[in-house]
Amino acid sequence: MELDGPRGHRAAPWWRGRRALIVAGAGVVVAGVATAALVAQASGAACAATVGNGNGQATYYAADGGGNCSFDKVAEPLVVALGNAEYQNGAACGGYLDVKGPKGSVRVKITDRCPECAAGHIDLSRQAFARIGAIDDGIIKVSYSQVSNPGVPGGMTVRVKEGSSRYWLALRFDNTGNPLAGAEIQSGGSFQALARTDYNYWIAESGAGNGPFTVRVTDTAGRRTTLNGVTLSVGTVQKPGAQAATTSPSAPKPSRPSVTGSAAPTELAVVAPSAVSSEPSPDASPGKVLSSPGDLHPCRI
Repeated sequence: MELDGPRGHRAAPWWRGRRALIVAGAGVVVAGVATAALVAQASGAACAATVGNGNGQATYYAADGGGNCSFDKVAEPLVVALGNAEYQNGAACGGYLDVKGPKGSVRVKITDRCPECAAGHIDLSRQAFARIGAIDDGIIKVSYSQVSNPGVPGGMTVRVKEGSSRYWLALRFDNTGNPLAGAEIQSGGSFQALARTDYNYWIAESGAGNGPFTVRVTDTAGRRTTLNGVTLSVGTVQKPGAQAATTSPSAPKPSRPSVTGSAAPTELAVVAPSAVSSEPSPDASPGKVLSSPGDLHPCRI
């Protein structure tokens, strides 16, 4: 089976609702439309996102760094979309893979979902694909593995989603290095678990008041970071200051990390975020599922 990557197929990104697989021998086109399924799970019961080591194939598409994980666009995206089995309803978002191909290796951030990709089939940005293979080939054999505690381009950030208020709150975290296993918000003197969505926002369905908020996140390596002073500034990214403490790369990886588990996660420094400018995502209201093929995040509220 061959994917018609560089020969007209990629005029529009696969994740914009329609990705087409070309079966060369039979000349059959199988078209898929990404469904806007909202899948949320409580952070306390979230499983660790483990992509693991794999051997398979890679294609490419016109990625921009955004996609189903709701991250912001970047100028030079070294990113990857995963099939449903490895995307794990958004649990893989924000993690990194090291991918090896015929021409070398590249490190990519998990930012999107590829509904038609079976396990072992990853869909790279064109820029990432070009580093390890010939663009004209369209599809190449690769091996890949998840990176533990990778370096990130800056401190952790948090974005307050459009539609958020004192009655409903959605937060997206970036530059976490490892995928997140759980997120909590302080309410009434205790921390309450937020619910994960498959578009990588964490939800307080009944809100958390007017803020400012104290938010605590735990990654899949058991590392915990607490952010103080998160404000209810809708559509903006708030960026923490420098973290004064780090953890060992050999931190244990629980199979089911829990924000309230018996083994206490490693604490990082408490940092206070400050607002930075960001291009807001398209407006959306709580309770509304956007499923238009042209929407950047077809599965978000």
